[in-house]
Amino acid sequence: MLYYLFEYLEKQFQFPGATLFGFITFRAALAMILSLLISTIYGKRIIRFLQRKQLGETIRDLGLKGQAEKAGTPTMGGIIIILATLIPVLLLSKLENIYIILLIITTLWMGVIGFIDDYIKKFKNNKEGLKGRFKVIGQVGLGLIVGLTLYFHKDVVIKEKLPIAEQQQILKANPEATESAFFKPEQKSTKTTIPFVKKNEFDYADLITWIHPNLQKYAWVIFVIIAIFIITAVSNGANLTDGIDGLAAGTSAIIVLTLGIFAWVSGNIIFSDYLNIMYIPRVEEITIYIAAFVGALIGFLWYNTYPAQVFMGDTGSLTIGGIIAVIAIAVRKEWLIPVLCGIFLAENLSVVMQVSWFKYTKKKYGEGRRIFKMSPLHHHYQKLGYHESKISTRFWIIGILLAILSIVTLKIR
Repeated sequence: MLYYLFEYLEKQFQFPGATLFGFITFRAALAMILSLLISTIYGKRIIRFLQRKQLGETIRDLGLKGQAEKAGTPTMGGIIIILATLIPVLLLSKLENIYIILLIITTLWMGVIGFIDDYIKKFKNNKEGLKGRFKVIGQVGLGLIVGLTLYFHKDVVIKEKLPIAEQQQILKANPEATESAFFKPEQKSTKTTIPFVKKNEFDYADLITWIHPNLQKYAWVIFVIIAIFIITAVSNGANLTDGIDGLAAGTSAIIVLTLGIFAWVSGNIIFSDYLNIMYIPRVEEITIYIAAFVGALIGFLWYNTYPAQVFMGDTGSLTIGGIIAVIAIAVRKEWLIPVLCGIFLAENLSVVMQVSWFKYTKKKYGEGRRIFKMSPLHHHYQKLGYHESKISTRFWIIGILLAILSIVTLKIR
């Protein structure tokens, strides 16, 4: 809203400083500062409100050290993250941008699913919360919305560079030609970024067009299925990672900040060309959302680091995972998720491995056996005697290393 106000002031009155709001970097910085202030200043008031409503966490006895002290800590703190993200976005972003619209829908959609889950746990005294199948239905529904929109919407396009021979011809005809003159017109495409291959590109349509070229028109089915899978997997991974103080918020901030770099570079014709990264027009606006989201996560960490004054609950963790997945798909970096979201992947796999091995050994030997002392993975280290603050910090460090590796992979072809 402020963006449109200052745009109007600039056009009508040449208001001093109004042009600053036309710069992505300025609006992103402002969004991060504003979200930090909202999450830290008003976060405390929300925590007090949750305490008054007696929305404290009910702790199951898992035999973990320091577990009992957490009983009564307010949950549903994800509300802080959601509000601190959406308010700056509504004020500072271009609200007609399709990527911004999708991220707002994602935030509200997953936030509602998580809120219902937390609500059932607290007010219906059901420790299991929302049944798993309903969560999956919600995740699949979001995947359908995101996949279909990104495939069919007219503003979701890419621009590819012209062959060298054509670039030389343009340069001969016009030596002062700008960078944009060397690119093809905007086009719809199912191409995405994939590391370790030539040009770092892969076209989802290739998965079916090898059978017959006419199957190209059904490529949207493949794209939507992949979108559903990624959103479901990442949101569940974030949900499992939210188990000890500061872990989910800290690792998520690292992941989202890295995606912010990808978004800004991918939406800038000069830098994307220089770094040989796919140019995606209008995707740079996501940077505003990411800046607000990172600020909200860091502000939330103010109260969530050990000893936590508030837990994000499924209201926060499911929302975080959904947002990360949608951003990755939008900037066409979803195949970097196994590396970039390596912490989420490890947490997911530890649960799958633990449950699968337990069921297999129980069937074969009559007694279930475990690979880890407890899953998800962070609880395994708690059982080994590591303090949860040390576990969180070391997971953050691993997250930083994975983020650097994700950026480096784009130069390995």
